[in-house]
Amino acid sequence: MAELLSLADAQRLVLEHVRPLEAERVPLERAAGRVLAEPAIARVDLPPFPSSAMDGFAVRSADTAGAPVTLPLAGEAAAGSPLAVPLPPGQAARISTGGVVPDGADAVVPVEVTEEAPEGVLLRESASPGAHVRERAGDVHAGATILEPGVLLGPAQVAALAASGVAEVRCTKRPRAAVLVTGSELRPPGQELAPGEIYESNGLLLAAALAGAGAVPAQLGVVPDEGAELERALERALLGFDLVVTSGGASVGPHDLVRAALRDLRVEEVFWGVAMKPGKPVAFGVRRDHLVFALPGNPVSALVTFELLVRPAVNALHGLSEPLPRFRHGTLAAPVARNARRLEFVRARVGAGEDGTPLLEPLAGQDSHMIARAAPAAALVEVEPGEGELAAGSTVRFLALL
Repeated sequence: MAELLSLADAQRLVLEHVRPLEAERVPLERAAGRVLAEPAIARVDLPPFPSSAMDGFAVRSADTAGAPVTLPLAGEAAAGSPLAVPLPPGQAARISTGGVVPDGADAVVPVEVTEEAPEGVLLRESASPGAHVRERAGDVHAGATILEPGVLLGPAQVAALAASGVAEVRCTKRPRAAVLVTGSELRPPGQELAPGEIYESNGLLLAAALAGAGAVPAQLGVVPDEGAELERALERALLGFDLVVTSGGASVGPHDLVRAALRDLRVEEVFWGVAMKPGKPVAFGVRRDHLVFALPGNPVSALVTFELLVRPAVNALHGLSEPLPRFRHGTLAAPVARNARRLEFVRARVGAGEDGTPLLEPLAGQDSHMIARAAPAAALVEVEPGEGELAAGSTVRFLALL
């Protein structure tokens, strides 16, 4: 048997075969969760005028020297209703947070250090030039780049675009992903099980994971372990989708038919077998611009291989600037046995240590078929190959699942 690929080499090979999808225009209200395909440019200065950072009184700072001082009121500058005339010397204007600072004024005195007076307003403190005034374009100038291509748009990014006058953006198209599950023993949840049958869960797992990664998944159902029917289903998937993800049938047993069917369909197999646990019998191939992942049938193996190989491919199809998983560091709460030959990913809960460092508690039951035991997992803990065990208190890398 050929030597297994390292995970890093497998990820590299996947990304070498991915090209970002074409771009499309997206209204800003539907852009959250999408990835920018071109720079986003501010249409206006932000703020578009000098504005007040406080409720208070707009003044000429020179008129507040020697405070306390009383100034007559020239009017009010509420948010959305500017003072109609420049502020006369020796006067103040009531102003709301976000209101336009009148021409002639160069400072705002907070209402907390003022008192109402018969002649106008008593200022108990003086103001320095620029005090509590938000300068025009202090955030961004019109024509400036707000966000670069390859950025995932979240709430803060969408808000920045809206505030800068951007109504639509160009984003990469969402990848269309087919999910095909193999196995003659699989039945939909809710049906009565005959002897030897089990409920199918990987289709739901992969569809949910693909949707969470920003793809548009389509579950194509369960295909029995029969070569001709499997080949027909795969051919339909290859014609209609950017990405095909199968589950089951990718190992070396007599009923593991997926790889042979893909070869018959002229899918170039880039690799099979990665030195990781769970998830060793995973295959990746391409046919023209279509990407094909043949994942193992054990549900935890499908989960792990999706996170480490399929999700990076979806990220790259989106054009994300950093498509690979982002690992963090934490502390093991209990010892973990090492695998002598393979990189292992241990499911774990995540708590907080005394210093705030993530504390990783490995779950009982790490076998790759134990999806119910994996349900409470919030992290995959990376355990490097080696002898013996990794002691409690060790610093490890982990990938958050939630």
